Amino acid sequence: MLKFRRSTANVIFKTLRKMSDLSRLGLSEGKIKDTEKNVGLCTTLKNMLKEADERSVEVDKNTGTLIYNLATKLKKQEHMPAIYNLVLEKKILNDMQLVAALEYVKANPVKFEVSALEDACGVGVVVTPEQIREAVLEKIEKNLGQIKTQRYRFNSGPIMGMIRKELKWADGKLVKQEIDSQISSILGAKTAEDSKPAQKVKQKKSEKKPAAIAKEVKSEEPAELSFSGFHKPGENYTTEGYVVTNSTMRLMKEHLERTGSQVRTRFPPEPNGILHIGHAKAININFGFARAHDGVCFLRYDDTNPEKEEEKFFKSILDMVTWLGYTPYKITHSSDNFQQLYDLAVKLIKSGDAYVCHQTAEEMKGFEVKESPWRNRPVEESLLLFEDMKNGKFDEGAATLRMKCVLEEGKLDPVAYRIKYVPHHRTGDKWCIYPTYDYTHCLCDSFEDITHSLCTKEFQNRRSSYYWLCNVLEQYCPVQWEYGRLNIGYTIMSKRKISKLIAEGLVADFDDPRLFTLTALRRRGFPPQAINTFVKKLGLTGALTQLDPLMLESCVRDELNNTADRVMAVLDPLKLTVVSCDEKLPYSVTVPNIPGKEPSHEVCINNTFYIDRSDFRISTDKDYRRLSTDQTVGLKHVGMVATVTQVVHSSEGEVTEVKVKLAKLSDTNKPKAFIQWVSDYQVAEVREYSRLFNHRSPEDPEEVPGGFLTDVNTDSLKVHTAYVESRIGSPPVYTAYQFERIGYFTVDQDTCSNKLVFNNTVSLREDSGKS
Repeated sequence: MLKFRRSTANVIFKTLRKMSDLSRLGLSEGKIKDTEKNVGLCTTLKNMLKEADERSVEVDKNTGTLIYNLATKLKKQEHMPAIYNLVLEKKILNDMQLVAALEYVKANPVKFEVSALEDACGVGVVVTPEQIREAVLEKIEKNLGQIKTQRYRFNSGPIMGMIRKELKWADGKLVKQEIDSQISSILGAKTAEDSKPAQKVKQKKSEKKPAAIAKEVKSEEPAELSFSGFHKPGENYTTEGYVVTNSTMRLMKEHLERTGSQVRTRFPPEPNGILHIGHAKAININFGFARAHDGVCFLRYDDTNPEKEEEKFFKSILDMVTWLGYTPYKITHSSDNFQQLYDLAVKLIKSGDAYVCHQTAEEMKGFEVKESPWRNRPVEESLLLFEDMKNGKFDEGAATLRMKCVLEEGKLDPVAYRIKYVPHHRTGDKWCIYPTYDYTHCLCDSFEDITHSLCTKEFQNRRSSYYWLCNVLEQYCPVQWEYGRLNIGYTIMSKRKISKLIAEGLVADFDDPRLFTLTALRRRGFPPQAINTFVKKLGLTGALTQLDPLMLESCVRDELNNTADRVMAVLDPLKLTVVSCDEKLPYSVTVPNIPGKEPSHEVCINNTFYIDRSDFRISTDKDYRRLSTDQTVGLKHVGMVATVTQVVHSSEGEVTEVKVKLAKLSDTNKPKAFIQWVSDYQVAEVREYSRLFNHRSPEDPEEVPGGFLTDVNTDSLKVHTAYVESRIGSPPVYTAYQFERIGYFTVDQDTCSNKLVFNNTVSLREDSGKS
């Protein structure tokens, strides 16, 4: 008896093990281990195997693959039984049919019919061998000439593709076998020549030009960001994670009637600070996506926090959007919708999906927050208390309105409304309760019929609450898409931390050229086209990365190289006096403003001119290539070579003047280097900048234990009294120049009638001629 019980138990144990063994699906050991880490998927697969055993369906390798693909690819689990039934009944036999079934579910989230599903995935459709044979024969005859010429090197792939279009549910293996068989019957057995590898066609030397053309195309500015993978207007339900309710398709139809199937995006900054380089990515993505699809983009000020909002920030935001080359379709404010948002909050309470809570901000802080003791208070009570909040009967922090939902990160019941006794810049004292981002954002997107709500990755954990709130209030629901935030090394972008730098006197203001706010970058001379190019080159990805500023500077350099007029300037002037010259002085030559382009200008050298002090030494060494007492140097543009005849020193021993003779450049006096010089000059203040912080991540306590203030580079600004060609006169602010052999510079806003000020934008590429 004991022996019988043991054997029975072993049979039951083996049966149970068989029912739950993922190896039956044909998965590799590695795949099984990865799958077992996903508890939800593992449970689904084991339940599917259990059902197959209960229905006595043999799970062969093909069926196992279909089961695994169905479990991993189907997002709407309510339709799982219908599709799985077709798999177990052997009506769905291959992955092509399964993909068609999944596409049907995606396209018909509400009107789901099993009969239509079967039609969509070819259930019952039989493609006979004779149909395959005839289809292949037709295509072979059309390509007979090529087949006989190319023999077994003929590419049969296009024939395969055409037949699969005609006979969608034909077995791919049978089609391939028939193609090979018919080609073989025409050509006969393979010869030795057929087995030889195809000879590569050598390209003639004269045909190498296209490579240079390709190189030029590669360096061009990308036209727009690539936006592949986004849904079309009206197809919101096809995106992963989108929630479909009984009202979805009706609301979608009404939305399309209002918009005419137009792409609609929005750029929704909070007007409580200056935009920075990260916002440039958001601006390019939102406005760029709309532009690429003939749509519109709103500029919406998310003005729901009156404590931090200032008029200067509103103006600055619009200024920067315009500077980057974009025009908002319409400028809106979240506050435009305060009454509608309040009315919907009342509706949310009435449906039992929101309640008034008295937990303090500290008690609600973090993620492991206890459920509010007021979560289940009566609806009527919450309605009265919410009205009391609106009417100013509570102190700040004494009550909030919270939504009954959970964020992806596990945070329970986010706040929808809080009390703030601060007048609003647009509504004045009308309101003392203000909606939060979690409540306002998705609803304002809905009011404006936004099709693509594009935001950075940190808002991914709010996607479910976004969909929940729109759906529970029966509002049209846009789709939220996330992309990776743009972070730059060696800087900070927090308004609060920049304010500390200003307070400590480490930077002048939010537009200090050492910062990476957009106003600072404009002041430093970064062209908006270069910033846009930089963002486009990064592409639209979800990766969170920290980039080196050199990448942005490279785009700036490329842009200015083609647009900035050339000017000669010396940052630390040293006087040179001409004692003799082969040409009559003053001597002038015509030079293009930008090499290879019109217009041009004249440069004139006189008996006295100036070079940079760093371009002269008393004595030289083998690596030094510029002017010294025993080495000549060439003067740019005028085709002359300078030779030292005398060096004049001050009483302190400093070189104050160098006397030279000038000779025409010839084959016998070629110098090792050419330097810039200035003869007719005007004085200018030139500000040179280097990185504001010493470490890549100044906010990282591991990298900078003392905090970001201790990491500031105190030598990040150097001021020079420079000489610049007088011909430029009084250029407008933000005019860009290349100071030859030095770098790119722009006219600063501190320039006035009696003072010309330049900011160093970026350096030139490394030039061996400077050594």
